[in-house]
Amino acid sequence: MALIPATILTGFLGSGKTTLLKRVLQEAHGQKIAVIENEFGEENIDNDILVADTNEQIIQMSNGCICCTIREDLRTTLQDLAQKKRKGELDFERVVIETTGLADPGPVTQTFFMDDEIAESFLLDSVITLVDAKHAAQQLNDRQEARRQVGFADQIFISKTDLVSAEDLAALQHRLKHMNPRAPQKAVHFGEVAISEVFDLRGFNLNAKLEIDPDFLKDEHDHDHHDHDHAHGEHCDHPSHQHGHGHHHHHDDDVKSFVFRSERAFDPAKLEDFLGAIINIYGPRMLRYKGVLHMKGTERKVIFQGVHQLMGSDLGPAWAEGEQRLSKMVFIGIDLPKDILLQGLEQSLV
Repeated sequence: MALIPATILTGFLGSGKTTLLKRVLQEAHGQKIAVIENEFGEENIDNDILVADTNEQIIQMSNGCICCTIREDLRTTLQDLAQKKRKGELDFERVVIETTGLADPGPVTQTFFMDDEIAESFLLDSVITLVDAKHAAQQLNDRQEARRQVGFADQIFISKTDLVSAEDLAALQHRLKHMNPRAPQKAVHFGEVAISEVFDLRGFNLNAKLEIDPDFLKDEHDHDHHDHDHAHGEHCDHPSHQHGHGHHHHHDDDVKSFVFRSERAFDPAKLEDFLGAIINIYGPRMLRYKGVLHMKGTERKVIFQGVHQLMGSDLGPAWAEGEQRLSKMVFIGIDLPKDILLQGLEQSLV
């Protein structure tokens, strides 16, 4: 049986997860979707799309989708769904897990890798995070869960953008980009998103594409540059900085990202030792990390990625004729020691 793709939908309270979900469920796309709700709260899927009484754990919806609440842990629910699908008792093509607004997507994500039985039935496609433009600044300042949700995302949808000024939106986007440069951001109105932007994003595929916004790399470079120019670094009061970079330095988020690039090849043994040690120590604080690597001893790209302490790597396609061989890695985590990481990576090069 083909693996069932799974999407994790996360986002802070009131960010519009349910609106998005309803829209996805009601759109006539001919896909049968199983929705796993981590909680049934006030604003959950309205009864108008539910057919059955909610005492059932699994509810058939009027549009042929199914919905279930997690009374036990996610693992049991997923196994139950897979088993019913195999027996032909339930018909669905993919699963969407809506986490609670306060949830850390980490454990949910890890379920798909840690558990062999789950891994044999499901394929984690992506983590989608909804951010409420109006309340995001406050939520990101006050709640680490909100910052973690951004760090985990493969795709960020920003809702309620019509309620904020263009300048505030730009500042928010800049801030999100610093926390997570690998997730594309898109403003959405009332959950109106094309299905193609929600499903089959392959955020967890070990593929050879590592999408990091090139402007982000340039931007990082600028900051370093300022640091060398002024003893005070980013906090100097040059009018130009106040104007250009003022927005996002008011808060120094604990969820940050940084990018490592090098044209020199990695020494496989050194890199493995170093990453192993880093994951051992900082794993719980490492949300997502991903890279396309130029390794000594192989003509192929090496793709690696991880969530917390779980890391996987794979041989990708061969470097093309005339293609510049370049390692590019992005790390997203909570208060990660950037200097130690960059230095260790530097020392793992040939």
